[in-house]
Amino acid sequence: VEFLYCDLASMKSIRQFVQQFRAKNCPLHVLVNNAGVMLVPERKTEDGFEEHFGLNYLGHFLLTNLLLDTLKQSGTHSHNARIITVSSATHYVGKLHLNDLQSRCSYSPHGAYAQSKLALVLFTYRLQHLLTANRSHVTANVVDPGVVNTELYKHVFWVVKVAKWMTAWLFFKTPEEGASTTIYAAVSPEMEGAGGCYLCNEERTKSADVAYDEELQRKLWTESCKMVGISDESSRVP
Repeated sequence: VEFLYCDLASMKSIRQFVQQFRAKNCPLHVLVNNAGVMLVPERKTEDGFEEHFGLNYLGHFLLTNLLLDTLKQSGTHSHNARIITVSSATHYVGKLHLNDLQSRCSYSPHGAYAQSKLALVLFTYRLQHLLTANRSHVTANVVDPGVVNTELYKHVFWVVKVAKWMTAWLFFKTPEEGASTTIYAAVSPEMEGAGGCYLCNEERTKSADVAYDEELQRKLWTESCKMVGISDESSRVP
């Protein structure tokens, strides 16, 4: 195991990380996008993005795009490189506000978090469409880890914290159990060559209906490229 620092809330840090990783000339067979914050008070990243959207979604969007060439070079016909993005069942209640992705008009921690998780599903589906169109040996899937007993809940109301403390052993997954579907997506032979899937409890399942809206996927992708400052090469793909 080798550690390289990367702050997903900083576009500068992400670019520096990718530069350091590329300098090693290593192949990249699996990329797991798993950073996240939940229900944080209204605040911004150093780039001026609302934190849920900036860290949970845009950070992973930029990181993945900057590493795509390496992933494509690492994948083969028999062993595809794999991109796994961790979303949440919260995406089912999420709404994507294309005209207000930064939640400036009306900030709600729950709404901002749900939007960021829906954006990750839309991003994964569009990414897989582009990878397929380019005949790349890379697959992209999105995972729902379930309700996991981690520090992610530190910003919830104190009543919820008490309830979590009392019931976590019964209703919450351990971190090891929460990681199982991500690991399944990353290494299972059953997932070889399979992309564009929403996985929960190591099974393919249906995501929110709105996540399959291809026009919404395209619009989000284009807007995301503008926000992180990369060219939108997907415009040539229907």
